[in-house]
Formats: sequence, C-alpha cells, structure tokens
Amino acid sequence: MIFSILAAAGVIGALGLIFGILLALASKFFAVEGNPLIVKVRGALPGANCGACGYPGCDAFAKAVAEGDAQINGCPVATNEQVQELGKIMGIEADSVDPLVATVRCQGTIDNAGIKYIYEGVNDCAAASQLADGYKECKYACLGLDNCGRVCPTDAIDIIDGVAVVNRERCIACGKCVMACPRGIIALVPQSAATIIKCRATAKGAEVRNACKVGCIGCTICAKKCPQEAIEMVNDLAVIDYEKCVNCGICVENCPRECIGYDPSKRKVAFIVEEKCVGCTLCKKACEYDAIEGELKEVHKVIPEKCVGCGACVNACKVDAIHMLVKK
Repeated sequence: MIFSILAAAGVIGALGLIFGILLALASKFFAVEGNPLIVKVRGALPGANCGACGYPGCDAFAKAVAEGDAQINGCPVATNEQVQELGKIMGIEADSVDPLVATVRCQGTIDNAGIKYIYEGVNDCAAASQLADGYKECKYACLGLDNCGRVCPTDAIDIIDGVAVVNRERCIACGKCVMACPRGIIALVPQSAATIIKCRATAKGAEVRNACKVGCIGCTICAKKCPQEAIEMVNDLAVIDYEKCVNCGICVENCPRECIGYDPSKRKVAFIVEEKCVGCTLCKKACEYDAIEGELKEVHKVIPEKCVGCGACVNACKVDAIHMLVKK
C-alpha cells in the first residue's frame, strides 16, 4: 500500500520535472523578443495610468508610441521635460507642449447663484439636475454634489461654498472630472492660460442677470475689447481661443459682471532685443498704451509699467526684435 503511494508520487514528481525542463527549453527556443523601446518609453512616462491619452494605461500608450501608433506628446500629464525625453528615445524632434489642467468654469456659489429649494435627494449632480433644473437659481451652475471629486484619482477637487474647486498642484489632467460633470462645467485648459470665462450660461442676458450675480450676460464687451480677437460669442456666451489669447487681461478689466477669472502672475510684457531693433517706430505706432518709447532710427524701449501684454507691437515688428516674456 505504502509502496504504491510512493511509486505514484515518484512518477508524478518525475513527470513534473520532465515537463518543467521541456517548458524551460521551449521558452528559450520559442521566445519572442520584445521591443526594448517599449520599456524605455514606459520609463519616461509619468506613470499616472489615468487613461486620458485614450489608451487603457501607460503600458498600452508606451507600446503605441514605440510602434509609431501614437504621438509622443499624447500624454496630457507629461511635462515638457518628459516629452523631450520621449523625443530622444524615439529619435524624433519633440514639439513643446503646454500641460493641461482641469478648471471649473463657474462661480455659482450659494451667495452668487442663490437657492430655489433645499435639496435632500441622492448626492449626485445628475440626479439633482432632474428636479426643477437643480436647487440653485441658475440652471447652469455647479451643484457641488461632488460627482467630479469622487472620480478624481488624486483628490484634487474640493467643494467650497457649493462649487467644485480644483487644486492645480494635484491635478494630473486625466479628464475624468470633465466626463463626470453632467453640466459640462469643467474643462481642461492650458496651464499657461491666465484668463478663464467662469460661466457656462447660454441664456439671454436678462435671465442670467436674475439667476446669478456674476454670470455672463453676453454683452460682447470682452470680445470687442480683445486686441487679439481671441474671444467670440457662442450662444450668448464668451469663449476664449487660447491659440490667440496672450493673457493681457484687457477683457477682465472691461467685464461689467466680473465673470472672467484672471491670474496676473502669468501676464506677459513686451521685450525689445536691442541688437535687432532698427528704430523703425512701427511698434511705437501700434501700441495704444504709449508703452514704447524711442525716436526714428533709435533703439526703442518698452515701459513695463504701461505694457498690458497685448502683443500688438510683436505683430507690427518686421525684424522679429520683440518678444513677450512673463512679467517678473
């Protein structure tokens, strides 16, 4: 009896050993060599695994990049340095990228937007929207029930006074909050953008005025004042084209409703390269703010205190002697 058991165990053990050796040999002979680029590309990525690039995760995106199926700047979380590193790995020139950040385009706090009724239903923005267009007077306002915060993988969203607020330092621009917001209030915008239209109301001015203290009423003043023509009115709502916007802040200064957010630390001023300036006076004539001084055939200079960063002088200069720099 015991001998039979030991014999059976020995046979099974021997078979296991033989099969193990055969599998080891097979793995050597039939091994498919992987793409070493995938490992290098994966190592250069941020590793957020957020899926904002359109792929299931960083591994899938790295494979797509290595095989030429995805652009090296396709990761919205990657910094310029990381994109440049990817360019070196792939042996191609990497264009400069402007990282994105989630932004809540609403200032509809309890004080600004008011309350129609006390909502005691499901803690969900989509559900609350179904009941009389939400509990706030403004039917476009953020309801602050944290749909966005619950899906944020980095806890970068807080609800303050009934409105979602994004912590820009923690945001990885994965876009999950954008998809979670049933009112389309959250958007991914360039981190360099200093000017944000903090409203999503597309109603007529009178309706918006009655519903919110700081809602956009479609007055078009910002669009008319913008020196770069970077603002257009879409369904009675101001929309900024960030390809054209130079962060001058002129729209902010002229908005009667204070519905345009602005970060003055990103404002730029013109700088004239003396070695290139030919003293043609074109920039001086183009400046509406008397921020450039200099006589004909003399090197011109910018008066930083007067420059609003509109970029009109840059467009006027024929010798590429003027550049816009962030104001220190």
